[in-house]
Amino acid sequence: MSELQEHHLTVERTARFVTLGDPGPRLEQVWIVCHGYGQLAARFVRRFQPLANGRRYIVAPEGLNRFYLEDRIGPHTAESRVGATWMTREDRLHDIRDYLGYLDRLHDRVFATVRRGDVMLVVLGFSQGVATVARWASRGRARADHLVLWAGTIPPELEPAPDLFRGARVTLVVGNADPLAGTESLQSQRARLSAAGIAFDELTFDGGHEIDESTLLRLAGAGRATRDADPP
Repeated sequence: MSELQEHHLTVERTARFVTLGDPGPRLEQVWIVCHGYGQLAARFVRRFQPLANGRRYIVAPEGLNRFYLEDRIGPHTAESRVGATWMTREDRLHDIRDYLGYLDRLHDRVFATVRRGDVMLVVLGFSQGVATVARWASRGRARADHLVLWAGTIPPELEPAPDLFRGARVTLVVGNADPLAGTESLQSQRARLSAAGIAFDELTFDGGHEIDESTLLRLAGAGRATRDADPP
């Protein structure tokens, strides 16, 4: 019997991303936001609508791997819900390499029209997206000014060190009713960051595993000075 051999072939494929706002002359912040497991970029980015006021440009990439969310037998219909994931445990290293390359190319596209030195770059990951942005902030081309890790933990293979996120300000966010709050994994993350000398802020809110509007506005106001006449 012939021996089974695994092979890999690099192919070109099309990635999807969604934006809110326009990179106009009033722009002060670019947000690149990565969704959680089973979400799609278009639905996820709606949570950031309160930030799109002319001073912020929101860019939401979508995971390269889509799947039907319904566990059913038989054909799916036009009403069947679809989600995306950044990776699974299967062939994980190649999936990580692919999405890091994808995010790098997205970063280059955004800053081909936006002067990087004129804006603050906020990189936010939610749930599974936390591991995604943590890898990208430490290994990709982006140099985030503010890294927001919302309701998730950095992946275990990232060894915390003072320069892990290359100077980005780090904020941990979790809802006080989120099942993750108070778990050993979140406590371990705090300990790992502290032991490595990585300073971080923490924000909590009354809610669960979700993006909270008032917390988003607090994060948005933590960047550069904004025009007094404009709302948050």
